[in-house]
Amino acid sequence: MAQLLGIATRAKKRAEMQLLQSAQVSLENGVANDFRGKPGKRQVTILTQEGWQTACTEAGVELPWSERRANLLIAGLDLEACGGAVIRIGAVKLLITRETDPCQRMEEAHPGLYEGMAKHWRGGVCCQVLEAGQIAVGDKVELISGQ
Repeated sequence: MAQLLGIATRAKKRAEMQLLQSAQVSLENGVANDFRGKPGKRQVTILTQEGWQTACTEAGVELPWSERRANLLIAGLDLEACGGAVIRIGAVKLLITRETDPCQRMEEAHPGLYEGMAKHWRGGVCCQVLEAGQIAVGDKVELISGQ
């Protein structure tokens, strides 16, 4: 079973990530208090634990997932096969709009990390909120429709 392992937000660009146990997700603001949450195709970003660990292993480093600067960390779902799908996390429904391309900040975090993240959607996905609600670490994550 796929599961939500982490929630994080940031107040502004390059701000420190704030780790949360739960959060409200809305159509207007994405994950509450995250500066990128405005309506659009990149309202919420999701990273998989498996993709992050593989990229870190290839780069020869161990870093906390929050270095990726994604909003949500999940385990147990292959995002590369889910483009255009809708996923449910707790009460929230999210449309996967595209792959999240890794940025130069990954190379700043550790040399070689950018290259590892650029493969197989390891950088995660961008999502648009379809149904708002509360989420919490430990919530079940499920694919509810494909392309």
